[in-house]
Order: sequence, then C-alpha cells, then structure tokens
Amino acid sequence: MKMKRIVCLGFGMIVFLMSPFLAIGQEKVDLKMMTGPMGGSWVPLGGAIAELIQKNIPGTTVSVSPGGGMANVVGVQEGKADIGFGNSSSSVDGVAGREPFKAPTKNVMQLANLYPQYFQMVVLEDSGIKSPADLKGKGICPGPKGHTGELLAQQVLQIHGLSYKDMTKVNHVSYADAVSLMKDGHAQGYLLGTTIPASSILDLATTKKIRLLSLPEDKIRELQKMNVGYLKRIIPSGTYPGVNYDTITVGYFTHLVVSAKLPEPLVYNITKVLSENVERLADVVKDMKGVTVKDLALDIGVPFHPGALKYYKEKGVIK
Repeated sequence: MKMKRIVCLGFGMIVFLMSPFLAIGQEKVDLKMMTGPMGGSWVPLGGAIAELIQKNIPGTTVSVSPGGGMANVVGVQEGKADIGFGNSSSSVDGVAGREPFKAPTKNVMQLANLYPQYFQMVVLEDSGIKSPADLKGKGICPGPKGHTGELLAQQVLQIHGLSYKDMTKVNHVSYADAVSLMKDGHAQGYLLGTTIPASSILDLATTKKIRLLSLPEDKIRELQKMNVGYLKRIIPSGTYPGVNYDTITVGYFTHLVVSAKLPEPLVYNITKVLSENVERLADVVKDMKGVTVKDLALDIGVPFHPGALKYYKEKGVIK
C-alpha cells in the first residue's frame, strides 16, 4: 500500500513538473496582420483571411490593422506584424535592400502570391487634366506615405519632370478621404494602386464624371528601368461608369509575406487554409477567382517560408 502511494505521488509529481510544458503547448497563438488603407481591397480580404485562419487553426487569433505595401514589409521585418500584404515590386526591393528600404529585409518571407494590382490615376472629366504632366499646380491624393502606390505616384511624376513640390497640395490620406476631397473639389488628382474596379473609384464615379489617365509606352519603359517588377497592364473599357476606353498603365502583384520567425507547422497550416479556401476569398475580391495552388506558389523573387514551401512541394507545384 505504501509503495502504491509512493508510485502515485511520484506520478503526480511528474505531471506537476510537466504541467508548464503542457500549458505552453496549449498556449494560444496571437498573430498580427497588416493590410491596406480603408477603402481598398486589402482590408476586406485581410478580414476574410483572418476569419479563415481562426476558424481552421484552433487556438489561433488574428488581429487586423491597416497598413500599406512598403509599410507592411517594414512592419514584418521589425516584428510589428507577423503577416502582411505586400506588392511584388516593392517587396523585392526590400529583399535586395534597395531604396526606399534602408537594409535587406531578411526577416520577410513569401507566403502566397494572390492577384494583380493596377496603378490608377483618376481625375474629373471637366478638370482639363489629360496626362500626368497636367497635374502640375494641382492638388493630389497619392495615398498614405509608405504605400507602394504612393512611391509609384512619385515615380510617375518624376518621369514627367514633376515632384510633390510642383503640386499645390499633396494629401496623404486614405482612399475614402481621397474620394471626399475629390468630390468637394479640394483635390484634382487621385492616384492609387489596387484592384479593378476599385470600390473607391466607383464611389467617386457615382456622383462625378471621371477620366482615367494612361501612360504611353516610352513612359512605361522608363518606370521599368526604375523597377523591373512593374508590368504593363490594361484597364478595360467599361470598368468604370463613363470610361469607355482602354487605359494603359502599369501594375504589380499582391502577395502575402510572413515573418521568418513563425514556426514551420503554423505557416504550413496557414498556407493550406489559403489554398483550400480560394473560392471563399474570391467572393471578397473577384480577382482571386480561378486562382490555383500553382498561382499561389508563383515565385516573385521573395524567398518562401519553409512552411509554405513544404506545402507547395507536397502539392507538386514547386519541385
């Protein structure tokens, strides 16, 4: 009997000593995700992705906050976020440590490629503005600082011999606020990088007649010299009310980056959740419609996280 009691006490002691490790194994995982400015496609898509992760990976919570292409990459690099939306052109600059990044973003890794983005330049039809050069002396909304679209806006002005100093006002505001400024006549140009049709532009077009500005081939080539990640894109006629012509512009890809510090099994499961719920995400952003696992695994020049790489290799889309 005494021996039995000793054995029981010994077993109880082992369980007691192991309890901290059991607790650690059962700890919740709290992830931080950075998306985009209010009024853009990244906010609702980020919310949908967060919901899927929380639903399908027990014990995992995801808090979502606004951000921007370059700001998100910096956020993941500095540990302020675990997951972030990025734009292929600027994320590759980060990996290489090129301007505007101060050093290579070694903590940033690829999770999944998502869909194409379009750089869009919107003016009111009665403004008399017919090319980016005509924005001189006008008020513009190029997006919040630290966003890929905002950097591209500066570069588009640059190839036309302009800078922010040539504008009467530069409003670094959200998409929603930019539309309000355009409607009130406090801004004459609205420049952004997002999907088509952009909900904010549709909002503007409901009360104002708009015009989209195109980029000629030679200007597109100049931009591509600045960043090889810029791709020629066409916004088809009829994408927006009253815009009955094709608009020639440039764009890049939206993708998801994650911290290199996240555990491989967790990233594997997140990648699996994304892959198995593309149709659900397409209900939020139509550009996701028809996206396959092979598309998610597209190499855009940012190293894959081992967890994502393991999943893609199991699916046979990466060798």
